[in-house]
Amino acid sequence: MDEVAAAIADPVRRDILVMLRERSLPAGEIADRFAISRPAVSRHLRVLRESGLVRDTLVGRRRLYELDPSRLGELIEWLDQFTAATGWERRFDALETEVYRTRRERRRGGPTDRRQENTA
Repeated sequence: MDEVAAAIADPVRRDILVMLRERSLPAGEIADRFAISRPAVSRHLRVLRESGLVRDTLVGRRRLYELDPSRLGELIEWLDQFTAATGWERRFDALETEVYRTRRERRRGGPTDRRQENTA
């Protein structure tokens, strides 16, 4: 996970990943989209390749790069601890559960107010 996190820490590498999200691209076309030198882009591509985030294929004289999102899974799971099930999200989940329970009880003709149910 550390290698992946380090690879995506650089904004140029993140931009490259976004470019490769839709389709494979040759190294030259990737380099043409940046205002930095081709050797610098090549170094960024090497970091992404070594981290496993992209893979390259030699097609004739062109090297095509494509995204390999499988290495992002571990990082995504780790990041989820900061976003998943926030206080508000839990409250909305509880509200949704209560709405479904109330609808189900109304369809069955049962009680809709738990307080009435417990005092009866």
